[in-house]
Amino acid sequence: MAVSSWSRLGAVAALTMLGVLAPAGAGAEAAGCSQATVETVAGARVPLLDWAENAAFDGTGALWVSRTARGVVERYDRSGVSTASVPVALPGAIRLGPDGLLYVTTGDFPTSALLGNGGVVRFDPAAAQPIPETFVGGLGMANGADFDAEGNLYVGVTYAGPMRVRPDGSVDTAWTAAVRGALAFDNLGANGVVVHGDSVYVTLLQSLTGRIMRIPLNDPAHPVVAADLSPALFAAPALPDDLAVGPDGRLYVGTVTGQLVRVDPGTGVGCTVLTGEPITSVTFAPGSPNELYLTSEVGDLRRVHLG
Repeated sequence: MAVSSWSRLGAVAALTMLGVLAPAGAGAEAAGCSQATVETVAGARVPLLDWAENAAFDGTGALWVSRTARGVVERYDRSGVSTASVPVALPGAIRLGPDGLLYVTTGDFPTSALLGNGGVVRFDPAAAQPIPETFVGGLGMANGADFDAEGNLYVGVTYAGPMRVRPDGSVDTAWTAAVRGALAFDNLGANGVVVHGDSVYVTLLQSLTGRIMRIPLNDPAHPVVAADLSPALFAAPALPDDLAVGPDGRLYVGTVTGQLVRVDPGTGVGCTVLTGEPITSVTFAPGSPNELYLTSEVGDLRRVHLG
C-alpha cells in the first residue's frame, strides 16, 4: 500500500487530467515493448473499500488476493468467483512459502508504523477453514515480501526499511541494520519486494524518480539503483508499488499512476506494457509465462495476456 496513497493518488490523477503532469514512463524507455490485452476477472463490489493490495498463487494453482480495507484474504477460481475467505488484519503481500503455507504481511496501513503491530502471519491454504498464525510480529507497516532460495523472508516495512526474517521467524538484525543504514531516508518509502538471483529488489514509493533499489543478498550494506521509472523533469512520479519477476527474467512493476512497466534488471532500461487503473501488485500464473494478474487500488482483479 502507498505511504500516503489515498492523497497521492488523488493529487496525481487531478494534475494528470489537467495536463499539468504527463504520465511517467520507464527510464531510458526502449521501443517495441510487447503489447498486452487485459480482462477483468473480478470487479470491485465497492470501489476503494474492496482495495486489492496483493495476490499470489498457492501450491494448487488457486489465486489468493488480499483485501486490505476489509481485512480478509480471499481465494478465487479462474472465473473470478471467491471460494474462500480468511480474516487477516490489514493484509499486504501474499507469498507461497517453501513449506507450502501462505505468508501474508499484516498492518499494511500507516497507523501500524506508530503502533508497531504489523507483522507476518501464515496459514495452510488447503485447510477447510484456514487459521492464520503469527510468524513474526512487531514490525510496523509490513508491506511487500518475498522468499529467497534459503527460505529467508524479506519484508519491505514502510517507514522503517527492508528487513530479513530467518526461516525460524527470528529477525536477522545484522542484515537488517546494514541495509537500513545504507538506505538512510529511502527506508521511508520501502514498498514492494522481489528476490531475483543474488539480489532483492525493493521499490521506493515516495521516490520522485520512481526508484527501484537492488540489494545484494550477501552484501546488504551496498545497495545500488536498479532503475528509475520516471526520471524526466515535470513527469508525474511513477510511484512504484509491488513487482514480480517474469519467466523472461525481467521485472514487471505496477505503479500507482496506473502503469505496468517492464524493466531489464541488468540495464535498468524498460518500457510501459500497458496503462490503466492504479496497480498495486503483479503476479505471474504458474506454467503460463505470458499470463499475469494485477491487483488495484480500485479493487478490480485483472488478467493480462502479454503479446
